[in-house]
Amino acid sequence: MMTGKPAQPEALKKQKVEASRIGELGEYKINIQLDQLPKNTKHLSDLLIRKTRSRTGYSQIDHVVLSPYGLFVIETKNYTGEIKGKKEDTYWRVSNRFNLYNPLKQNYGHIKAIEEQLKSFTFPNLTFISMVSFTMRCRFSIDPQLRMIESNELVVYDTELSEFIQRKINRIRAMSNQPLLTDEDILAQYEILQKANITNPEIRQQHIAKIKRNW
Repeated sequence: MMTGKPAQPEALKKQKVEASRIGELGEYKINIQLDQLPKNTKHLSDLLIRKTRSRTGYSQIDHVVLSPYGLFVIETKNYTGEIKGKKEDTYWRVSNRFNLYNPLKQNYGHIKAIEEQLKSFTFPNLTFISMVSFTMRCRFSIDPQLRMIESNELVVYDTELSEFIQRKINRIRAMSNQPLLTDEDILAQYEILQKANITNPEIRQQHIAKIKRNW
């Protein structure tokens, strides 16, 4: 007599594999865009860094772009359908089917984690730009200002990510007499975050498991 959990339906297995492949392809497309940014920028992907005020003790960040005119903290989302919500809402809706924790609030937590890592160094002109990237399979019903380059909180499609970053850099540069960060500042920030990144697979798995339990 056989015991144990019933086999997972084949259709559900295929669905999960397909979602994973789509997510990996999306991250690959974004990394290609980030590689094409100006040479005076640096970027890191898939960071796991310690965060004191966090349910898991860590913060996982999809992408960070370090530029002379600010730090771009990027959260990527792999959804299909209408993305509906306001900047101050705790939850957004996905095609009126389920709630999504406001990704701007989620990204605010990521920014605080980065600030925590950089606190031992003085970067008086440090500016953060929070960006949330969705695939082209989505349509936005969000606050209009979140699509305006004047904002430091932006919601974009993955195909236009590098364009928005460059436009934002150009705008800040036009308003500043000189770069906000030197090449030395950028290199120092890059090295700090790179060193802080936790690559231990076991810790990463524990972090993901805790998130699933909490949400």
